[in-house]
Amino acid sequence: MSMQLPEYWPSLAAAAAALAMAAWAAGWVASRILHRVISGVTSRTRSTWDDRLIERGVFRRLARVVPAVVAYLGIGPALEAGGAAPTVGMPLLAWTFVRRVAAAYIAFAVVRAFQAFLDAVNDIYNESYAEAKSRPIKGYLQVATLVAHIAAAVVIVAVLAGRSPVVFLSGLGALAAVLMLVFRDTILSLVASIQIASNDMVRIGDWVSVPQAGCDGEVVDIALHTVKVQNWDKTISTIPTNKFITESFKNWRGMSESGGRRIKRSLRLDMNSVRFLSEAEVEELSRRELLRDHMRESVAAITRYNEEKNTGDPEVTPEIRRLTNLGTFRVYVQKYLEAHPKTHKDMTLLTRQLAPGPEGVPIEVYCFSNDTAWASYEGFQGDIFDHLIAILPEFGLRAFQAPGGVDFRKASRERFSSEAARRGTR
Repeated sequence: MSMQLPEYWPSLAAAAAALAMAAWAAGWVASRILHRVISGVTSRTRSTWDDRLIERGVFRRLARVVPAVVAYLGIGPALEAGGAAPTVGMPLLAWTFVRRVAAAYIAFAVVRAFQAFLDAVNDIYNESYAEAKSRPIKGYLQVATLVAHIAAAVVIVAVLAGRSPVVFLSGLGALAAVLMLVFRDTILSLVASIQIASNDMVRIGDWVSVPQAGCDGEVVDIALHTVKVQNWDKTISTIPTNKFITESFKNWRGMSESGGRRIKRSLRLDMNSVRFLSEAEVEELSRRELLRDHMRESVAAITRYNEEKNTGDPEVTPEIRRLTNLGTFRVYVQKYLEAHPKTHKDMTLLTRQLAPGPEGVPIEVYCFSNDTAWASYEGFQGDIFDHLIAILPEFGLRAFQAPGGVDFRKASRERFSSEAARRGTR
């Protein structure tokens, strides 16, 4: 059975074409002329917030609403102008279809514009407020965007189905368990974002170490679901936001804010080189600027102690005190660090001897650099131990290290020479 076109179909087609042209023209005016006017106005202002709105395309997306509004309001008059009453039959179906599609598109365009507006708000906040790094709002804006999209989806489905949105919302109670399961990660991330912000745990620009994720670098972005960290090798690690609540991590911000970066490194010395200082060595070390006061006081104190211990009995050897090269070296390291201009004088500064072991006796340097920059810190640390290793022979000490190929070759040559000399004497 073929469908017969109504007699007034030419006028109806002309009216529909006119409506389409009117919608297109309204959209062109809104997207071109209105956008150009608004851009010209915002370019003359000193504030930057309106520029962010333009860059994010808020007005461009709002302009897309205009053609849908024209179609929504003009479909009735267009049908009447074409000679069809939008009350029964095909005209009613066309009127209903166009109005529903136009209303759904209006809801979609509005929520897209709202999303662009929230992005612009985040840009404005990051540019205008100093606390943006410590209190990012991107996660909360993403939650608002998600809620807006869910609401728009409900409205679109309700409009297309010709039902009230309240009917669909009333049925969401039964789907609460399903929604909780679907949005589980979002809910966990939202709670984690609130805890991170309220406890000031992570900021943009912080140096964090997350061993579980193999991550060590600078935080570059904090969003609802993820935290992006640029590692020192320039790779990007993306970590779920809730991991910063459920798992441990290290934030180096306290080090940066304190103005001091810790140096904790040991220099292992050969125990076979530890001995008492001779009088000549005591005299030589007493001339050093860093040791002069210490050597004078120590020699005087030891002399008094030894004189008191001397009983005059030739059959008794008194237990006297003497200076050791290791103890004098430890004092020298302490004085050297105290005098160095790059050590932080208001923080812990000490040199201590750790328990001896198979790898020698460790002398640990524990101090703080007053420059927390990585390159400066490593340079200062290297300078300290370069100097200490180089000055060891002046105290009669040797650094401990496992024997290498050169040591084995030297031992072999000495053994060969001794055997040759022994055979020659026979």
